[in-house]
Amino acid sequence: MLRKDVTDASFDADVLKSAKPVVVEFWADWAGPCTRLSSVLEQLGVEYANKIEVVKVNVDENPETAGAFGISSVPSVFLFKDGERRISVIGAGAKQYFERGFADYLR
Repeated sequence: MLRKDVTDASFDADVLKSAKPVVVEFWADWAGPCTRLSSVLEQLGVEYANKIEVVKVNVDENPETAGAFGISSVPSVFLFKDGERRISVIGAGAKQYFERGFADYLR
């Protein structure tokens, strides 16, 4: 399952109004760590599809959303629930790192 690309126009509906918690990766195609993190988040999205949504926002193509959340480094991964940012992670990490950090939302 490929992660959905979220845009400035769709962020509100796809993320803030989602019934499930949403993990958002803010990324750029020129950043090597984003490439490595992509497969980790893809795995989380597949394994926990019934609990969370996992999406991505290209910061170069969606400057309004990136600016609204103060994205200055990529990758940046945020977890949103009920329209609010609950968790922020800057940088890449192993799958287990994200599973531990997001544990309350994966049950």
